[in-house]
Amino acid sequence: MGFVYANIELANGGDIVLAKRHLIGDEEVRRMPLNIMVDTGSIMLAVNEEIRDYLGLDEVEEKRLSRFADGRTMELEVVGPVEIHYEGRICTTNALVLPGDSEPLLGAIPLEEMDLWVSPNRGMLVPAHPDGQIMILK
Repeated sequence: MGFVYANIELANGGDIVLAKRHLIGDEEVRRMPLNIMVDTGSIMLAVNEEIRDYLGLDEVEEKRLSRFADGRTMELEVVGPVEIHYEGRICTTNALVLPGDSEPLLGAIPLEEMDLWVSPNRGMLVPAHPDGQIMILK
């Protein structure tokens, strides 16, 4: 299986709240279309500094120690809230900020929340439950 990419839209979750309260117009919500690498080995959404700045995302907690695939560790800023849109599915989450113009990654937590999985045969994201999201509570 090669790399899998998905066309998503990211939006500043704080802007969305302000727009719902009619404090700003819908056109003022900072949004960004993005072709992002799907990485099931990554836990969270990871954006780079350029995306963070464009969306105006605020730091929401202290830096987190993160491990990269090559074994390196680095403390990364955590920003949010970020709203992710993918083919009619929506997820609100926080994001790690990768240095510089690093490639952004769509990790496992947002995939689970949007009820998506990677189809190796088709090289794309597919709904785990095509008829609608099924939440399992225990």
